[in-house]
Amino acid sequence: MKEDKLGDLSMELSVDVLGLSKELRSKHENVISNQIARSATSICANIAESKYAHGRADFIAKLEISLKETNETSKWLEMLWKTSYIDEERFNLLNRKCSTIRFLLIKSITTAKNNLHSDKK
Repeated sequence: MKEDKLGDLSMELSVDVLGLSKELRSKHENVISNQIARSATSICANIAESKYAHGRADFIAKLEISLKETNETSKWLEMLWKTSYIDEERFNLLNRKCSTIRFLLIKSITTAKNNLHSDKK
């Protein structure tokens, strides 16, 4: 089976954030817990959808949505850390995963866009 580092890492982040969201709700923090759960799971869902895109432009669009959601998830993590809902170690661990996903997404989007432009020549 082909290795899917981006898919696997986005699933891992989603599972981690869903666990965090559950913890936050038990502390009666519902606003950010809902927001971060939505953004993190959207990363994973859009990456999964990109595998069955209706062409290269749709593939790029799904990855670009994932990139936006990755940035949003990072911002929610920073907010949780700065408000002491999570400690620095947990922030660093989860934010590092976001950074890796962001890097892989940018690389994939750039490659897909370059291929799209070369197909048109």
